[in-house]
Amino acid sequence: MTSIPFHRLLLVETRKIFDTRSGKVLTAVLVALTVASVVGRGLVAGPRLFTLTGTAGIGFGILLPVLAVLSVTGEWSHRTALTTFTLEPRRARVLAAKFLPPLAVAVVATVFALLVAVPATAVVAAVRHVPADWAVPPLALPGMAATFVLLTAMGSAFGLLSLNAPVAIVVCLTNTMLWSVVSRLGETGRVLAEWFDLGNTNGPLATGTMTGGDAVRLATSVLLWIALPAALGALRVSRAEIR
Repeated sequence: MTSIPFHRLLLVETRKIFDTRSGKVLTAVLVALTVASVVGRGLVAGPRLFTLTGTAGIGFGILLPVLAVLSVTGEWSHRTALTTFTLEPRRARVLAAKFLPPLAVAVVATVFALLVAVPATAVVAAVRHVPADWAVPPLALPGMAATFVLLTAMGSAFGLLSLNAPVAIVVCLTNTMLWSVVSRLGETGRVLAEWFDLGNTNGPLATGTMTGGDAVRLATSVLLWIALPAALGALRVSRAEIR
């Protein structure tokens, strides 16, 4: 059998993200929420480009991981995994092709947030007759994109580990709330959150203020919430009997 080129696998998996009804709805909600939140924040907070761009992260932090979960678990939800792995028996290539498109979507979403924030900043400044603040820390935008990529990767990792969309979505959505509770459990809880809460450790990355200590804490939480579940999920899929 002729080997399927990896770029074709990527194209197929990318198309699957937007072909399903849930994917289309999530994409539409993501676009609408980004525009609404940026414009709304501009009217309240004023024409500050960095603030308005970061406002889009409220919706991205929730919807991008969900989109990643649905992308990874779709084969098992629709019982098409057997067909996929028959056409491409090398499961690692299929898993890699499933992981990459949602990460690319996270980067594109960051660019889209900036494209919405720029005219919103100009319009709000004109409407309120105040000067616009265009200042953005040099590392903030790449850091913001990397933050969304990490959150999206967490959704993919838990989707791969559970192979069940509802379970993975619940884990991703409740993760922040659970760590918020833990951080209030005295000094021990605060220290645990500083090291293991991905939502907390990626903060300096998103603002472009990361130090060496911040990088170590981020790496620790990435190992726990992305690398470990992704490795266990890949091992599970590689050994699972596909029906």
